[in-house]
Amino acid sequence: MSGAVMSETMAVQPAARRWTSLAFIAVAQLMVALDATIVSIALPSAQTTLQASDAERQWVITAYTLSFGGLLLLGGRVADYLGRKRAFILGLAGFAAASAVGGWSPTFGILVGARALQGAFGALLAPTALSLLAVTFIEPRERAKAFAVYGAIAGSGAAAGMLLGGVLTQYLTWRWCLYVNIPIAVVAGFGGWRFLKDSRSSATARFDIAGLVLGSGGLVALVYACSLAVTQGWRSGAVLTLLAASAVPLVLFVIWEARAISPLLPLHIVLDRNRGGAYLAVALGIAGMFGAFLFLTYYLQVVLRYSPLEAGFAFLPITVASQAGSWLIASRLMPYLPARALMAPGALVAAAGMALLTQLQPDSSYLTLALPAEVLLGLGTSCVMVPAFSIGTLGVDRREAGAAAATVNTASQIGGSLGTAALNTIAASATATLLVSQPGVDLSRALVHGYSTAAGWGTAILVLGGVVAALLINARRPGVEAPD
Repeated sequence: MSGAVMSETMAVQPAARRWTSLAFIAVAQLMVALDATIVSIALPSAQTTLQASDAERQWVITAYTLSFGGLLLLGGRVADYLGRKRAFILGLAGFAAASAVGGWSPTFGILVGARALQGAFGALLAPTALSLLAVTFIEPRERAKAFAVYGAIAGSGAAAGMLLGGVLTQYLTWRWCLYVNIPIAVVAGFGGWRFLKDSRSSATARFDIAGLVLGSGGLVALVYACSLAVTQGWRSGAVLTLLAASAVPLVLFVIWEARAISPLLPLHIVLDRNRGGAYLAVALGIAGMFGAFLFLTYYLQVVLRYSPLEAGFAFLPITVASQAGSWLIASRLMPYLPARALMAPGALVAAAGMALLTQLQPDSSYLTLALPAEVLLGLGTSCVMVPAFSIGTLGVDRREAGAAAATVNTASQIGGSLGTAALNTIAASATATLLVSQPGVDLSRALVHGYSTAAGWGTAILVLGGVVAALLINARRPGVEAPD
């Protein structure tokens, strides 16, 4: 940590107040989780209204996740210094304002900009919420329940966003997928102001601007390279140049953080094998999951001709499965099992669901293919996310809780950003290749070929996540000291 000495004023809260606080933290986290995907269902309508191309459409999602991921480490530091209660309320207010701008947006560029602004305030809000949980719930059983709530929302909120997005798009307009955040933010803000206990620092804020520029710049270049590959191919000079340009600042970021007096990301947080393993597993799990959301959305609406509402309801099984996995499996077993005993099998179950999607055909039955795939994805991902959120903030000094919480969320958002960009690129490239090689092929068949190809890569990503969890995470069950 930096050379300054920090002091915490947060006292242990009574049990009733802790759980009330959790309720409002959960509402805020729900808003953030919903916004990762609520616009996905509305994306075909918004794309038509604002006249965006297929290559551009992913930026409505990517602008949010990239801004979120690129600024999360800074957001965690701001929360540590500013005070978590104040950071929480500031994040809610900014998120609501950005949502209002996005709903009003008359052009595609303004919509993308508003989504990036949402991500920036979400980058302050999300680590604040998670760090509040980390320092409030210490006892293993309570911690397991609290993180089950958080993990259930993180794991199923994205799928719930699909359902809500379908309802709003069908009966109102796609713009309400953004306006809906305003009342949610008001409720969470009132509850946070009334019930949350603040934690303050006596240190003078010293922000690692060089680290922020290097880390965010490298990530922006990496995701933009994936996006550009949709139209120019992976071997084009521009794409290869951007990939190289992303590697340089990311390497410099690591070197700088190792020497900085007040690092944006203290490297000892990441270099711990359990926390580092949790971050990698989260990134890989979300990368596969968000890719599935993107191409399933278009499969349901473009190929199967589902209305936005029907497509939203078609995502309901993944929400139910995520809740069941969080409450009936993860929260019950976390106090008794080591984290990897949940995370590794969970990633493989999710991979099995993704593997089913490689069998997609233009006339595939939703009930016999997409539905069981969603159930497996929901159950498996929840068993990865719930333990990962707990392990990712376990054992850190309370003064660095915001930085650790930010790192978990950074892994999630960067995984979502890169997964969406890469799998969208793979799907679009496979579709284009088939159309060129077989000029008479039906467009729906070419699209589905692209989706199934991307699903194969998504399966490999999820399997890799399971391997990472099994090999790196060695924390024993709560209350039992892990080996060195």
